[in-house]
Amino acid sequence: MTGITNKGENSVTSTDKYPTSVKIVEVGPRDGLQNEKQVVLTEDKIELINRLSNTGLSVVEATSFVSPKWVPQMADNKNVLTGIERKDNVSYPVLTPNMKGFEAAIDAGAKEVAIFGAASESFSQKNINCSIDESLERFRPIMQAAKQSNIRVRGYVSCVLGCPYEGEIAVEKVAEVAKTLFEMGCYEISLGDTIGVGTPLKAQAMIKAVAKEVPLSALAVHFHDTYGQALSNILACIQLGVATVDSSIAGLGGCPYAKGASGNVATEDVVYMLDGMGIETGIDLQQLLKAGRFISEKLGRSPMSKVANALSE
Repeated sequence: MTGITNKGENSVTSTDKYPTSVKIVEVGPRDGLQNEKQVVLTEDKIELINRLSNTGLSVVEATSFVSPKWVPQMADNKNVLTGIERKDNVSYPVLTPNMKGFEAAIDAGAKEVAIFGAASESFSQKNINCSIDESLERFRPIMQAAKQSNIRVRGYVSCVLGCPYEGEIAVEKVAEVAKTLFEMGCYEISLGDTIGVGTPLKAQAMIKAVAKEVPLSALAVHFHDTYGQALSNILACIQLGVATVDSSIAGLGGCPYAKGASGNVATEDVVYMLDGMGIETGIDLQQLLKAGRFISEKLGRSPMSKVANALSE
């Protein structure tokens, strides 16, 4: 391992058009691992989350309270959530697609949950067998229960730059779904390029459209690197003032709609880029690299992170 940290005198001071700091939402333990075919042991998931909690990350998405019939990898959700060493300055949101999942999550001690909608009618119908509007209506009871229990809710919108079934998606539709989730009470809306087809100018056009309906401060971006565009798209969006980025340790999570393709952008790569720009993340890259190598070894492969491989021993 080299001593490169990409900070200090090697960094370039960020300009006025970039945020001075960016919040990274680590989605690897949930969004990343749920797509892994091999079963990951509960104790390894707990160890991964604990390691991530010690990197300086403020948000680590822990697990998903979905039916094990649909996502077998998340069948140990309660054991994971109750087994981690929680830090006071770290939040551990969990995905709750329905009221049953929400209630199970609260019973397991969840303090924050996430719900998800789609900007594509075809994607919504094929994945959850209902329209976009119907899917959003299902979340209203969750939002009401969350408010009563003082539980924060994050919203996801998938297919914001393209759909595997209907191609390009109108930015107005993305803005409409994001606005609905925000008005329901979601404190933050994560905009996901589910199949990774987006490019920088299209990403900016989407953000500009959504920002007319939802404050920029409440928006996050979630880019997949299927076509190698994730870092470029992130850079384009933070130029507009977006200051929250979803990413996955070691690039965990392949894209289920593009065989053999990479999925989530690697947290190590995002942090390296931001460090080099003089944008504060509060994250220790060396500790992050160690966490990425840990889970990659458990999966029997090298990290998908280019930075991790460049700085490997």
